[in-house]
Amino acid sequence: MAEIGFYHLTRTSADQALPLLLGRTLATGQRAVIRCASEDRVTALDTALWLCPEPDWLPHGTKATGDADLQPIWITTEDDAPNGAKFLFLLDNTSSEKLETYTRVFDLFDGTDENAVTAARLRYTTARTAGHPLTYHQQGPRGWERRG
Repeated sequence: MAEIGFYHLTRTSADQALPLLLGRTLATGQRAVIRCASEDRVTALDTALWLCPEPDWLPHGTKATGDADLQPIWITTEDDAPNGAKFLFLLDNTSSEKLETYTRVFDLFDGTDENAVTAARLRYTTARTAGHPLTYHQQGPRGWERRG
């Protein structure tokens, strides 16, 4: 069973929060796959990760760059991990039918968007019913605060 963490974004966007989480992922020797809702979002996130100031290096790729097996971070719209990642990051209210293939799942959602919050609650309930261990984190003034 994958450990699933829900990350309620209230102070920053996913593009701002994601680099630090990815940096920690790489620091532990893990690979990551990021699932986005559209190809436009993949392209925008690809650019954002190359330009992020901290950490200053997040090696990654997309279908456009190829060589998925060589990429520590893979950005995609597909529900797969061609780079062998065991960490999955879900953005844009995406979900996965393959949660059991991952060790950790990070579900980042926009806490200022009521539709995103409602969709995250549904994903939380579905994951809990399936027996996944869950955590819930919300952005606070001093960073992430674990709420559950």
